[in-house]
Amino acid sequence: MSKIPLQDIPIKNAATVILVRDTNDGPHVLMGQRGKAAVFMPNKFVFPGGGLDSADTQVTLNGRASDTCMARLASQSNEDLALPLLAAAIREMWEETGHPVGLPSDDAADMASTQPTNWQRFFEAGYLPDPSGLEFIFRAVTPPGRPRRFDARFFLGRADLIQGDPDDFSRAEDELSHLQWIPLAKSREFDLPFITEVVLAEVQNRLENPDKNHPVPFFSHDGERSQFSKL
Repeated sequence: MSKIPLQDIPIKNAATVILVRDTNDGPHVLMGQRGKAAVFMPNKFVFPGGGLDSADTQVTLNGRASDTCMARLASQSNEDLALPLLAAAIREMWEETGHPVGLPSDDAADMASTQPTNWQRFFEAGYLPDPSGLEFIFRAVTPPGRPRRFDARFFLGRADLIQGDPDDFSRAEDELSHLQWIPLAKSREFDLPFITEVVLAEVQNRLENPDKNHPVPFFSHDGERSQFSKL
C-alpha cells in the first residue's frame, strides 16, 4: 500500500485536557510521556489527549460546558462538534490516565450497555461524563509535513473535576508513561513539543490573571507559514 504524501496528510479533530492541581508548592499540571516508538511526538511529555472518535458524538453527557466555552467552540467549528469535542477530551483523559471527569451516579452502570463500546468502561465504573468544569483555552493545528496532523482544542480544568485519588493511575491504558503531576514552574524543564510550551505559558497567564477576559489563541498555518491569532 502506498503511503500518503506528508503534504496530503488529513487533519483530524482532536481534544486535549490540562488539569491544574493546587498545592502548597504552587500549581501542578498532569502530564505523561509518549513512547519512543510513537509515530507522533515520540518521547515527548504531553497532556492527555487525542483524536475525536465517532463514538464521542453518541455518548450521553451530563450537561454541557459554560456558555462562553460552548459559544467559542461553536464559532470555530461545526456547531455540532462542540459537545463531541468535550466528550473526546473526557474520554482521552479516562483512557490515558484512568481518571474520570464526571459525576458519580447510581444509574451509570445500568446505562453502560446503551453507550458506545469505547465508553462503556467509563459508565461501568459508576460515572457520568460531565464537561461542565472544562474551559476552551487554546486551539492549534499541527504544521504541514508531520506524519499526523490534528486540529486540537485544549481544555483547562481543575483537578477536583476528577473522581478518586489523583495520584492513582492504575486504570490508565499504556499510551502514556511516567504519568505525574508536574509543578507548573518546572514544567518547561521537560522534553516538550513546541506547542505544549506555548500552551503552558497560556495556562500560567490565566492562573495569574483569573479575572481577565482571555481570548483563545489559535496556532494555524498559511501554506508553509505558521501564525498565531486570537479567537
